[in-house]
Amino acid sequence: MTFEIGKDDPRNPAGNRFTGERFEKALNGTLNSVVFRSADQELTTAGTYVEMTSRLTEPILLGLAVLAVRNRVKRLTPPPRS
Repeated sequence: MTFEIGKDDPRNPAGNRFTGERFEKALNGTLNSVVFRSADQELTTAGTYVEMTSRLTEPILLGLAVLAVRNRVKRLTPPPRS
């Protein structure tokens, strides 16, 4: 009795393992699950990167705005008299 399987013999997958497409997919999945909590929308690649960039820069810009207001308020108050 012999068995024949309709598949080719296994190959060494190391040649196809490290590609730019796989790296991008892994990076995107990691960042979305850990850092960015991605929305349930299907976006294009450019849209995904725009969303990631905006989620990263929004807190930075908000912090800079708070510092600018703080600096402005400090400048408007007169110095204490001694």
